[in-house]
Order: sequence, then C-alpha cells, then structure tokens
Amino acid sequence: MFFILSKILGFFALPSNLIISLGILGVLLLRTRHARAGWQIVIVSLLLLAAVGFSPIGNVMMLNLEQRFPPWDAARGEPAGIVVLGGALSPEISAARGAAALNEAAERLTAAVELARRYPNARIVYSGGSGNLLHSDVSEADQALPQFEKLGLVRARVLLESRSRNTAENAVFSKRLAKPKPGERWLLVTSAHHMPRAVACFRRAGFAVEPYPVDWRTRGRDDLTEPFGSLAGGLARADAAAKEYVGLFVYWLTGRTSELWPGP
Repeated sequence: MFFILSKILGFFALPSNLIISLGILGVLLLRTRHARAGWQIVIVSLLLLAAVGFSPIGNVMMLNLEQRFPPWDAARGEPAGIVVLGGALSPEISAARGAAALNEAAERLTAAVELARRYPNARIVYSGGSGNLLHSDVSEADQALPQFEKLGLVRARVLLESRSRNTAENAVFSKRLAKPKPGERWLLVTSAHHMPRAVACFRRAGFAVEPYPVDWRTRGRDDLTEPFGSLAGGLARADAAAKEYVGLFVYWLTGRTSELWPGP
C-alpha cells in the first residue's frame, strides 16, 4: 500500500506536475462563474512555469543535496564490498529492445565497473527491482547483468538484488544479500543528489556504508546564478531535486529512516 500511495503522491509532489495541474484547474474555471479566478490561476501557473523552468531554482535545490556528502576518500583503504543502487537504465525499454538502455544516471553502473576493477576482491551487489506500477515484472538488476558482463565483470562477482521497489527496500534487501560482517567496509554507489536519502535508509537498516556519490548534475556554486536554456531543462532539474526532498520527509515521517536530513 505504501508503494502505491508513494507513487501517486510522488506524481503531485513534482513542481512541473503541480504547476500544470494548477493551470488545468484555471482553464476549467474559465467556463464557470469563477472565470476571473480562472484567468488569475492560469496567469500564475504560466509565471511559475517560466520561473521554475528558466531560473536557477532547480540548481539551487539540487546543489544542496549534492554537496551533503563529499567524494569518497580512496586513501582509507580497500572496501570489502560495493552496493550499487539501480536507476542507471530503463528496464522496460531494455527488455523490449534486447539491449541495455542506459539513462542519465548511467554513471552508477560505469562507476561500479571501475571500482570492481580497482578492487578485485570486493563483492558487488546491484540492487534494483521494479519501481514501476504498470511493469512490475521487469527487474532492473536482471537487465543490468548482461551490461556488467559486456564490460568485463565475471558473473560470479555480481550479486543481484531484484526484489526492491524503492530506496528503503534497496537497503533492507541488500543487507540480507550481502550479509556484511562486523568491521567490513562497504561502499554505496548512487547519484549524488540521491545519496542523503539512500544513506538514511541504509543506516535505518543497520547496514553501515560509505557514500560514493556519482552522477553529479551541477558544476557547483557556479550554477546558482546560471539560468537554463530550455524550459524542460529547468523543470527536470527541479523535479529531480523535489523528489528527493519529499522522499526524505515522507521516509522520515513513516519511520523508514531515523534522520530527516542525514549528513556525513
């Protein structure tokens, strides 16, 4: 029930969906006795659409998430294992096309391969089931395996966790599969902006991990004053960041994490 409810509420938590929904409401009011209010709502929605789409609002939201955890320090020594969170490819497209369809978070997968080569004794756990309400039978982990093999990883090194549907389940099921021993050091590979929520979930699950953020979406503070060249770009950036903030709050509220704003 939580999974279905989170997907429905998540749709309306995105700035782009909220703004468009507001605009549609205004249009519907134009044919009623509340036409004046309808025009006002339409104008407000258009102004919000332009503000969020072209201004650096999305970058401001994103940078706060990306800067929360610093890059991993390799000087600390070799890790015993590496947990890679799914999200690097589109499982439904991959299954339909018979080839790995990598998306903008592909660095999660490529970074895992790089780490696996650098640390040949480290175990690899790829955690990714299906977060899709309509195509829940397609597992991302299963789709990722052929790509790992193409990039040179031996099948025996990769443990596949294909049951998880969200970040909280990533943590719980990865721990069961990895069976980390006391004192072992495990890396957690995921997008930098997703790292706060991911770390909070793994801490709640009792799986001690060291953040290895990848897939940076901003250059840093230089992007705080840089407008977007397209409406879609700014909206996408704001949506991605808003999803994480809402996720952090909802996970904390429902007890899936113990920290509202986790840090190093």
